[in-house]
Amino acid sequence: MNDVNVEYYNENADAFFEGSVGADMSYMRDKFISYVPAGSSILDAGCGSGRDSKAFQDAGYEVTAFDASSEMCKRAAEHIGKEVLNLRFEDMAFDSEFDAIWACASLLHVPVDELPEIMKKMNKALKNNGIMYASFKYGDGTKMRGDRKFSDFNEKSVVPLFENAGFTILVNEISTDCRPGRDDEKWINVIAKRE
Repeated sequence: MNDVNVEYYNENADAFFEGSVGADMSYMRDKFISYVPAGSSILDAGCGSGRDSKAFQDAGYEVTAFDASSEMCKRAAEHIGKEVLNLRFEDMAFDSEFDAIWACASLLHVPVDELPEIMKKMNKALKNNGIMYASFKYGDGTKMRGDRKFSDFNEKSVVPLFENAGFTILVNEISTDCRPGRDDEKWINVIAKRE
C-alpha cells in the first residue's frame, strides 16, 4: 500500500472509523458466507474499522484481522475485542492457513502493477478450495481521490486479476456504496474460489 494512504488512515483514523463502522455490508457478507462453512477461519485483510471482523466473529467464525494503519488497528482491536495485526499486504506470509479471505475496500489501495503479486499471496494464504471476497471502486486504472490513491476496476478488467492468480470467479457484481449520501458511487464485488 502506498505510504500516502497509510498516513491518511493514521491521521484520519477516528473520522474513518466513525464513517465506516456502521455501514451495512450484510448483503455482501451473507453472500460471501454462503460459500464459507460455519466455524471456518476467515482472514479480514485490510480490516479498517473492524466492522466485518466483528460481524464474522459474532456469527461464530474464527477471525484473524490485519491493517496497514497502526491507528486503524487500535480502533479495530477495541471494536472486535481482540488483537489486530499491523501488517501490509506485501508482507503477508500466510501459507494454506485460512478457509476464506475478506478484503473489503482494501486491495483498492495496492498499485495496479503490484496487485498480481499480492493476489498470488492471497491465493497462497488460502486452503484448497478457499473462498475470497474483494471489492474495488468501479472504474478504470489509477485515480487520486483527495489524498488517497486508488486502483479501480470494472466487471471485465477484474476477471484476469483473479484468474491469473489461480482463482475461479463465482460472483462478479456491481453495487452502490452503502454509506449514507454516497448512492452515486459504484463498487465492483468479486467472490472467487481458489483453484
